[in-house]
Amino acid sequence: MNPFVKNILAVIAGLVVGSIVNMGIIMLSGSLIPPPEGGDITTMEGLKATMHLFEPRHFIFPFLAHAIGTLVGAFVAGKLAATRKMTMALIIGIFFFIGGSINISMLGGPLWFTALDLTMAYIPMAYLGGKLGRKTT
Repeated sequence: MNPFVKNILAVIAGLVVGSIVNMGIIMLSGSLIPPPEGGDITTMEGLKATMHLFEPRHFIFPFLAHAIGTLVGAFVAGKLAATRKMTMALIIGIFFFIGGSINISMLGGPLWFTALDLTMAYIPMAYLGGKLGRKTT
């Protein structure tokens, strides 16, 4: 297969797998740390209106979802890419960073979470995923 095409498919696979991991963790989070009383978190509007009720513990799973989803997606992209494995992994980090930035701009949230999420969950995890993807054969 053409290396360029294989790299594109590796990035697509990384985005799909990383997104599935992200959503799986988010879906699991409500059963482990219940949402605040009286809040509707089933819609973006409800989530935005409920954000002021969130305690620090409510941000654990969103951070883990973003970080682990990016890590796994970058690992998959790095593992499957024909060439420039780290670049493909970092592309996953960039896509997830853009998604996280959009999500934060729409929902808001505490400054500490925004800073932690944008600085630690995306590019560093993509780099680590790329390193891990390059090591294994």
